[in-house]
Amino acid sequence: MKAEIIAVGTELLLGQIANTNAQFLSQKLAEIGVGVYFHTVVGDNTERLMQVIKQASVRSDLIIFTGGLGPTQDDLTKETVAAHIDAGLVTDPVAMERIESFFHQRGIVMTENNRKQALVFDRGQVFPNDTGMAPGMAAEHNGRTFVLLPGPPSELYPMADRYVMPYLIGLLPEQQVFHSHVLRFYGIGESALEEQLLDLIESQENPTIAPYAKEFEVTLRITARAKTVAEAEKLIEPVEREIYRRLGEFIYAKGETSLHEVLVEELKQNGKTIACAESCTGGKVASLVTSVPGSSTVMRGGIVCYTNDAKRELVDVPQAVLDTDGAVSEQTARLLAENVRQKLRATCGISVTGVAGPDPSEGKPVGLVYIGVAIDGLPTVVKELRLAGRRHAIVGRAAKFALFYALQRLKKGERI
Repeated sequence: MKAEIIAVGTELLLGQIANTNAQFLSQKLAEIGVGVYFHTVVGDNTERLMQVIKQASVRSDLIIFTGGLGPTQDDLTKETVAAHIDAGLVTDPVAMERIESFFHQRGIVMTENNRKQALVFDRGQVFPNDTGMAPGMAAEHNGRTFVLLPGPPSELYPMADRYVMPYLIGLLPEQQVFHSHVLRFYGIGESALEEQLLDLIESQENPTIAPYAKEFEVTLRITARAKTVAEAEKLIEPVEREIYRRLGEFIYAKGETSLHEVLVEELKQNGKTIACAESCTGGKVASLVTSVPGSSTVMRGGIVCYTNDAKRELVDVPQAVLDTDGAVSEQTARLLAENVRQKLRATCGISVTGVAGPDPSEGKPVGLVYIGVAIDGLPTVVKELRLAGRRHAIVGRAAKFALFYALQRLKKGERI
């Protein structure tokens, strides 16, 4: 089955919002074994949308539309698709009741154009909108399947998970389970990871291996198709074991999670706490940790010691060290980590000091970063990094490296 995703909305063409829906749907379709061959974006124009629909109907078996199901005049997706597939539009009573209830509960007068959102094809499938008003819908025409989904991700994502994916699985010629394991990596780039696994990737058939970069890290999805989840697990297990053998030092978690979530959970499980002293990252490490619900049980606090005065006065780095070694140095990173741990009475202290750019500092190059990890009962470790990229990328990578090294130290003790 060849799939195509058509995003409708002039705001996408103007760059006012990003087309994250296509990314999400492509990933979901890949999980059930449906290949996406084309992504198209078209503005709110009936003639141009009709041209795109006709072209998609020639080359694709499954055509998924996002956006253009709202109440305004420029929301024209369902009307244009209905004209192409020769379908009528009727009011869905469940959707209409939900829309009326929404306005009634908020004490707002509902304008007549909102009734448009309850219109669906007079044949085919309706997908409830559990988080919004406009329902999704699907219909078949001349051997093609047309699926229409709302534009807001908060509405599209749950609709796709709960209703659309099960519907599409039912259209596949053979009932199969598509089951995935997700491995999350840090400290290795996408190209380096792919090189280490190239033989597995090139010979893949079932399961498949798909690496992709995401927020300064790399995610690897292993997907197997089988009749049952148990059979899929058996296919995935040897491949996953081999990946761990080759690259286990860079794997920080399995599943849909994040580095800071994993670190907070590790601290919780072991009854440990953390404190941060940050220079070039400006509080980014502490911000990531405290973004996790329940982090107050492990986060003692953080100090943004951006200047030399702050390093000396707030975290007790001696002036002699700053004069001799510099603010960006192994010794300063070591003292920052050890002193912030003691000052805030934490079991783990993290420090970051470096040159984020755009200009060198202390005669040291942009991208030079030192990260210190001080854990009660263990020798302090300092890691030197040479990071590339612009300022925001160096800050983002440095913050995540700090979390990664702290997690490694907590898990492995001396063996970091």
